[in-house]
Amino acid sequence: MGFAVSRQLGGAVARNRARRRIREAYRATRAAAPPDVGLIVIGKARALTAPFETLIQELRAALASIPRRGPA
Repeated sequence: MGFAVSRQLGGAVARNRARRRIREAYRATRAAAPPDVGLIVIGKARALTAPFETLIQELRAALASIPRRGPA
């Protein structure tokens, strides 16, 4: 799992805060992530202002929309 935040978001403090919020939201929704899949979450400005529960719900919905692989 990777987390990326653009410099357009603001200074280092804002970027790190957004990255920490996204990382913590992922920890809360880790069970919804498909196994054996590499993911990168790109943080947007809304990651700084949205309520934390909204971040969790949106991340959970995004992870649920990833198709699951069958047995190889």
